[in-house]
Amino acid sequence: MREEIVGIERELMLIGRYKELASSAAPSSERRLERGSSYILLSRLEAEGPMSIGQLAQAFSLDTSTVNRQTAVLLRDGLAERIPDPEGGMARKLRITEEGRRRVGGEREYRLRGLATVLKDWTPEELAAFARGLAHFNASIEH
Repeated sequence: MREEIVGIERELMLIGRYKELASSAAPSSERRLERGSSYILLSRLEAEGPMSIGQLAQAFSLDTSTVNRQTAVLLRDGLAERIPDPEGGMARKLRITEEGRRRVGGEREYRLRGLATVLKDWTPEELAAFARGLAHFNASIEH
């Protein structure tokens, strides 16, 4: 295995450690989204508008049964709602609710504050290069 890839795997593992540390540091009064998948799905619904389970599954390269289980949590918690397809299709779509928008916004602010703390000593050039590298990495995952 290429040495660079071994190093990247180690760094990604350490990012997971940061996520766990950041979660444990959250004030107990701050109501966070319980699952990372909730944040990801709600963010997509916020950005793209109403989507069917199939569209969400395709967007994330997941099985529809997996997305169905994940969206059941959103529906149960009132963070998303089922609506008729605005374009007249047969499939019902999921739409983020106002409570979902509020919770996604709070979660995003929490995550941004954490990143700002970790990256406070980085130069604008370092931040831009890191953002480009992450965008390229995520684009590679989606293809």
